[in-house]
Amino acid sequence: MLHRTVTVGSASGLHARPAALFSKAAAEAGVPVLISKPGGDPVDAASLLSVMALGAGHGDEVVLASPDEAAGDVLDRLAELLVTDLDA
Repeated sequence: MLHRTVTVGSASGLHARPAALFSKAAAEAGVPVLISKPGGDPVDAASLLSVMALGAGHGDEVVLASPDEAAGDVLDRLAELLVTDLDA
């Protein structure tokens, strides 16, 4: 399983607009992607409600993972979204 640990850059964390943009990108990725807080249970990154339920705030670390060994580029693109302030 591939992993990326990322710090949430959006000022409001993964709420409303940032979570919607992220989960839409995850849904369109074409590979399964999970997101979790370190030590927490992973949830489907393509599910807006699941992403918002993580309660990840600005500056929190989250872990992206995919069982698809060819998903490295997808995880990198999603990680870049997360470190960007999507509220700006």
